[in-house]
Amino acid sequence: MKTIAFFNNKGGVGKTSLVYHLAWMYADRGIRTLAIDLDPQANLSAMFLDEERLADLWDDSERSTIYDSLLPLMNRTGDIAPPHVEQIAEKLGLVCGNLALSRFEDLLSENWPKCLDGQQAAFRVITAFHRIIEAAAQAMTAELVLIDVGPNLGAINRSALIASEQVVLPLAPDLFSIQGLKNLGPTLQDWRKGWRKRLDELPSNAGISAPSGNMTPIGYVVMQHGIRDSRPVKAYSRWMEKIPGVYRQALLNEQEQPVSVTEDPYTLALLKHYRSLMPLAMEANKPMFFLKPVDGAIGAHVEAVRACYNDFHTLARKIAGYAGIAVS
Repeated sequence: MKTIAFFNNKGGVGKTSLVYHLAWMYADRGIRTLAIDLDPQANLSAMFLDEERLADLWDDSERSTIYDSLLPLMNRTGDIAPPHVEQIAEKLGLVCGNLALSRFEDLLSENWPKCLDGQQAAFRVITAFHRIIEAAAQAMTAELVLIDVGPNLGAINRSALIASEQVVLPLAPDLFSIQGLKNLGPTLQDWRKGWRKRLDELPSNAGISAPSGNMTPIGYVVMQHGIRDSRPVKAYSRWMEKIPGVYRQALLNEQEQPVSVTEDPYTLALLKHYRSLMPLAMEANKPMFFLKPVDGAIGAHVEAVRACYNDFHTLARKIAGYAGIAVS
């Protein structure tokens, strides 16, 4: 099982859409993939499922979301409950999010310092996401786990990132994404250092599965930039020029290098805005690259759908390569 989180301190950069499309792409290429929705806004779940199914999963009688697996811990009546994996397709599963997940934030904050005292109960709370992911991946024999999180730097995201071996940073070419990138670097370093310090205090006989907390950044994806004659429009290009230097300084503690986004080895992809494909995909409740004429993808849309598939296929292969997974 390989775990990859998609994270940016700036919201609205297309992060959830990226996770959704990559999950479908990996499943389409034969990789057993598990998507985990750890964003309290549950936007990823809303992309995969219709409102009727979401209402059933969020109903108290079914208790089939990430929040429900955490309830015994939160009620202090036991450890995590076995997670429910919603089968989306033959090789694609989802651990559904829940707006109530934000209620877990205080318990995580309370137990973070207690790990330094070697308290087993505290480690059970902090590792809860990791252990739920592990159990869900085992249940569906997933090779790859994609984790969607919200844009904040709170305790929920700290535990979610600790559970992630690698991190992909979706960006938009604007001031706010650059600033979010600057915030992320020191935060990831603090979380990594803090978790390793706590791991030293985990009793060897605790029997608690604990993640390494590597959260290694593998690169960035620039989303939805304007294109004119195959070049980013001027309004975006000034911010795109800053991305390679800021990424190196903030995430890797390297000095700024005079390299463009298109030449930067840390650039995983430059994904253009697919414009009218996205509304069609939302209406059809499927990825943009699976749209058919019956969904309204006719005329110029046919070639756009094909190009979209090729873009995500190339990106999926690149990201999986860092995880040691070959994608056909």
